[in-house]
Amino acid sequence: MKELLQATQLTDYTVVVTKKQLNGRGQMGTIWQSEEGKNLTFSVLKSFEVLHVEHQFLLNIGVSMAVADVLKDLSVPDVSIKWPNDIMSGSYKICGILIENVLKGVLIGQAIIGIGLNVNQAHFENLDKASSLKLVTGSFFDLDELLQRILDRLQYHLEFLESKTVSQLLPSYEKLLFRKDKPSTFTNARGELFMGFIRNVSPSGKLILELEDHIFKEFDLKEVTLLY
Repeated sequence: MKELLQATQLTDYTVVVTKKQLNGRGQMGTIWQSEEGKNLTFSVLKSFEVLHVEHQFLLNIGVSMAVADVLKDLSVPDVSIKWPNDIMSGSYKICGILIENVLKGVLIGQAIIGIGLNVNQAHFENLDKASSLKLVTGSFFDLDELLQRILDRLQYHLEFLESKTVSQLLPSYEKLLFRKDKPSTFTNARGELFMGFIRNVSPSGKLILELEDHIFKEFDLKEVTLLY
């Protein structure tokens, strides 16, 4: 998608799909594994006129809510969003999202939205927390039909994103937060374990945890990892 964007004028919601992903990657340099022809691995282009960099968490909310909507419509059990934008079914990860922004000064010119959704894959080597739609529902899914449903919902959530504020959209996102208000174990940037409760997400997209002695602290993506 990046190469296409540099070479030609692309319209909004241009999609690049691959049936075989050789070099999938996720947040913080993690690897995304996918069996050929069994899952959805695609990128979507969205252009913006006046989306400020400081409001970029709006994109996380819009994209993760779009995928969650579709999965709930398909009766996927216990759908939640693991901050910032992994999609879970119960305690299993079924979808990863990676958004790369092309900046124009303090504005986001374009966003390349990468989505990896485990659909019909039934085995995950050395990934005990990964699952797929087939495993959690017992059903086989048509990939093209599923892709179209996600694209339709993405358009619904992203079309008027620039006119919204993070505060307007946060409540519906927070309702779906994985392990919200449950005692959870985390590691910090130094690899030290600590306990806390996920309470909220700040307008800038930081995770707000309640620690011992009712102390509330905000964490950025690089500063905390939820162990589950």
